Formats: sequence, structure tokens, C-alpha cells
Amino acid sequence: MALSMLQLPKWLDQQTLLVDHSFALCCIFIFFTLFIVWLANQYSTRKLIKNLPPSPPKLPIIGNLHQLGSLLHHHIHILSEKYGPFMLLHLGSVPTLVISSGDMAREIKVTHEIAFANRPRTIAMNMLLYGCTDIVFSPYGEHWARLRKISAMELLSNRMVQSFRYIREEETALLIQKITSSSSAKSPVNLTELLKTLSNDIICRCALGRKHGGEDGKTNRADLAGECVKMMSTLCVGDLFPRFGWIDKMTGMTGKIQKLSKDVDTYFDQIIDEHIIQKNNDDPHYNKDFIDVLLQIQKGDINFTRENIKALILDMFIGGTDTTYTTIEWTIAELVQNPNVMRKAQEEVRKVVGTKMKVEEDDIQKMEYLKLVVKESTRLHPAAGFNVVESAKATNVNGFQVPAKTPVFINYWSIQRNSKSWERPEEFIPERFSNNAVDSVGQDFNFAPFGVGRRICPGKSFALSVVESTIANLIYWFDWKTVGGEKLDMSEAFESTICLKMPVHLVAVPHFC
Repeated sequence: MALSMLQLPKWLDQQTLLVDHSFALCCIFIFFTLFIVWLANQYSTRKLIKNLPPSPPKLPIIGNLHQLGSLLHHHIHILSEKYGPFMLLHLGSVPTLVISSGDMAREIKVTHEIAFANRPRTIAMNMLLYGCTDIVFSPYGEHWARLRKISAMELLSNRMVQSFRYIREEETALLIQKITSSSSAKSPVNLTELLKTLSNDIICRCALGRKHGGEDGKTNRADLAGECVKMMSTLCVGDLFPRFGWIDKMTGMTGKIQKLSKDVDTYFDQIIDEHIIQKNNDDPHYNKDFIDVLLQIQKGDINFTRENIKALILDMFIGGTDTTYTTIEWTIAELVQNPNVMRKAQEEVRKVVGTKMKVEEDDIQKMEYLKLVVKESTRLHPAAGFNVVESAKATNVNGFQVPAKTPVFINYWSIQRNSKSWERPEEFIPERFSNNAVDSVGQDFNFAPFGVGRRICPGKSFALSVVESTIANLIYWFDWKTVGGEKLDMSEAFESTICLKMPVHLVAVPHFC
């Protein structure tokens, strides 16, 4: 999630479209000014900092941007194979460290964890997340520790995750009904869209107490959170060239972010006010959502502001929507591509469920092979791809000097496909985890789809409960085939997550007729 800010090609395309003939003179002036600034930066960097990590040759002003493409994780992986697992890229005027091995990830996340406990902020994130007062991007310190405690003990505890079980079951049942209707009409299922809706609806109900489209079926503004996720995937000029943030005002980017920020703020205020008026916390039969919990915390903590509540709620959408649906999507796609694995997983699920004709979450704890399938899916297709942190101070790492305020991209897409750590790393083999103690709890640096260390994803249990439950239901109720017997297009796209480039359309054949 934090990693959607890496959409450099999208940024370049957006800026290119803004240039026309009437803007040419201004562009020449900007280019000339940037060139002067670049020369000054080159001089000061060489003078003040020695023994920097290895780096590919860079161009004036744009640095290494020309060597990156739409699949950023691929291009960085290719560069790291040549320049090593500890590599410095220059994204515009911003030096950026890239880590591409588990050993180097351990150096950053263990040996120097406090020095790299912060996250870099983009202009969009800072404006949309109330000055980055949320848990994902707030600086390491007392405020972050307090939010982390609230998330771990109140919002995303095992008790709270279990309290939302009825929501997962209801939304999953609706998903199965939709697929059944399509299969009855002998129509292919657009699984991608259905999973997006499922993920959004679950998060909306858990966080806001209402679905994406409102309980009455009418449209509301919950989709604004999704717009925020998309906006955070766009870099501004000021992110790559901090001295020229004024260009974002000229292009209208700043105004666009400000408007979205105001709309989101107004919507969240409306939802919070509704919760305060309803006062459902006094009803013992009322199922609390995230806002109810946070309002209860606020009563006992005057330093916990409404802005903190809104920032945390927005975090739930950033970390729990696209990452969840893409993980389910990749897993089903891999199962379809590997029929023997699909058959084995289905046999286990149907054996555990037996004659109950309903997949219960308690059953999933007995589905050992299903859990191996999910592990292998997150190894081969980590939703975020990158774990991003930032150096709080100048730090010597592995004999190299890393300047203060340097963003660090830990490329887990690359690490989890490293042939030195994984046998046949490009193949989908769930059995590789059957006699392997490796788990995604942040202790193994060759397998960390949820991150590691202090900044590990606090919503891991919540996400896995949705992922495992949904997959178990999909393969329990249906047999899946590709449209016309053709192979799925497994090409990747890099948007807010690493997702499938093309929507997944499949034929669902009901198993119980």
C-alpha cells in the first residue's frame, strides 16, 4: 500500500499531456533552472557525501527515471542484478536506496531498524492523511506508538477481527449468489469486479457501518476513499524536485488534491456525526464498527483528535481494499492455471466442510493445504511488492553511507523470487511450505508479504481472514474454467498494487446441482 506512490510512468504521462506550444517558453525556463539546481546538487553531494552505494549511470535532472518502466518492480529487479542488492537510484533529484536481497533487508530492518523506522511522504499523502498523522506514514515516535497500540489492541485485535465474522459471511454469501446467477445464465463471471466489490463492501461495513452503496442501495460518498488510494499513486513534481513544487499549482495538481481532501474530510465528518447521534455504543446487541471504537477511545483521551480518527479510517481503506482483492484474484488465477493444485485444494475444502453445505470460518483452521496455497500466492505475487521506509539520519550500512531522508525501497517481489533462496522460484508450488517453518509474521526476510519489523502491516490477520474465507467458498461451491478453454493472461500491471493486467473472466460451474 504504501508503495503505490511508485507509479513513475503514470506521473510522466500526466505531466507530458500538460505541455503544449503555449507552454514551451515556460518549459525551457524550468528545464534550464532544473539543470542549474542539478549541477549545484551534484557539487554538494560529491563534496559532502562519500562512499555512496553503487548506482547506474544517470542523466542530468531526471536521474534514472528513464531506466524505469510501467512495471517498476521488474525494472528495479533488472538493474539490481547488474548493480547489486544494495543500489542507489536517483528519481529526479531524490536519491533512493533499493534493497533486493533478504540479507540486505535484515540489515535495514534489524541492524539499523530505528534509523529506518520512518516512511517517506508524498505531497498527496501529506494532504490527504491530515499531515500524515495516520499509522502508516506518521514518523516513528510517541504518536506512532500510540496509534500502533490502538490498532493492535482495539481495531485489529483477534477479538475485533472475529467480531466482524458475520460481515465476512454475509458479504461472501452475496458474492456466491451473484456468481450462481451468472452461472445459471451460462455467462462468464468478471471475477475481478466481483472481488473489488466484495473487498470494498467488507471494509466499508467494518469501518463505517455501511456498504459502499449504502444499506438502502442509494449511492453515498464512500467511494471517495477509493479515489484517495488512486490519488496516492500519483507523484507530483514537488516529490521528485522539491524546490519546484510550485509547478504543481500551475498544473492544477495541488488544487485537485485539495478538493479531494476537502470532500473526504466532509464525508468522514458526516459519518462520525451520525455515529455520535445514534449512540449505539449503549446497546449491548449493537456490533461496533471502527468509528464506534475510535469514538470510545476519544472519550478517554483528549489528545486523540477527530483528525486522528479520520486518518486511521482512511488507513483501513488504503491497506485493506486493493491488496485484499488482488491477493484473492492472483490465487484463483494460479489455481486455474494449475489444475492439480486446484483439485487438491478443492478436495480438502469439501472434505472438511462435509455435508454442512456451508463453509464456516472455524473450518478454515483445519484447511492446511489451503493455507499453503495462500502463502505461495503471496510469495509469488505480493500485493504491495515494495516495503518502503526512510532514513531518519545519515547511516553507514554495509560499509556504504546512506544520507538522511533517503527513501528505501525493499523489493520483496524480487526477494521472494530469488533463486538462491527458493527452488524453482517462478513456479506455483504450495508444497514448498509444507515442511518449511517460514511464515509471514515478519521474522524471515526472504518471505515478508506483509512487511517486517515495527512497520509490519497491522491488518495482517484481518486481511487473511477475508482472503482465506473467500477462496475457500469460491473453490467449495464452484469448479472454475477459462472462457473457451484459453489460458489466462497472467501479465502484471502496477497500479495501487501489483495486479493482473487484464480482468479475470472465468466460467463458474456449480459443484452442487
